[in-house]
Order: sequence, then structure tokens, then C-alpha cells
Amino acid sequence: MRTKTKFELKGKDRKFLTNLTKTGNRNAREFERAYVLLALDKGKLHEEITDFFDVSRITIWRVKQKYLQEGVREAIKDEPRPGQPLKYTEVDKAEIIATACSKAPEGRSRWTLRLLEKNMKQKGVMITRESIRLLLKKTNVSLG
Repeated sequence: MRTKTKFELKGKDRKFLTNLTKTGNRNAREFERAYVLLALDKGKLHEEITDFFDVSRITIWRVKQKYLQEGVREAIKDEPRPGQPLKYTEVDKAEIIATACSKAPEGRSRWTLRLLEKNMKQKGVMITRESIRLLLKKTNVSLG
């Protein structure tokens, strides 16, 4: 079923989007949203936009609704995504650094990544040697 809804950009918004697509330092999603709004303004059908820009119908609907409710800048803006949750707390990281900077265990001349890993696992913090290495590298702590 082909539906055509009346959608028209304001003059200044159309000019802003046209300039944005010709120049600008934006990410791909923002360009995609700008092109969707411009296509809607030209009277393109949702099916045509879906096929040409390879976006879903819900994306078109969301961009259109955001434009109508909040304006052009908010409609194309890419919201921050949460990313992967942190695995270790700042307290865990501080404990690793403090342990690495402390005196080596009895019978050892220095802390090794394996010793630090074993020590942290005994304290209930499940962390890998690679994670310890990267943490110490960021803080410029030397084990040697």
C-alpha cells in the first residue's frame, strides 16, 4: 500500500539540510537523516526512500516525528549510545595500581601480571592479565 503524507520543510530548514549535505563534518547517520528529510520534502514515498537509502520505515517515521516535534537540528542529531557497561569499578582499578606500586610479595623481586591477576582473583575481582596490563599502561606504572 503506497501512502503519501503531506510533509514540507520550512525554507530555512531546507537550506540548512542542503548545506549540511554538501559540506560539513557529520557522521553517516546524520547525513542519512538529512537525506531522508530532504526526500520527504520532495514528496518521495516512504517505500522509495526505504529502497534508495536502505533505511527502515520506522527510521523514516522517527526522523519525521522528531523534526515535527523538536526541529531540524534535533531530528538529525545522533544521540549518544551507552556502550558496553564498565566491568571494573574505579575502586578495583585503584586497588590494582596500588598493589602494583607496593612492595612485591615475599620471595619475589617484583609484581608480575600473573601475580597481580592471582591477587585480584583472591580478593574477588575477576580480571584478566590483559586488562591489568592495559590499565597499568594507561597510568604509566612500570612493573620493572
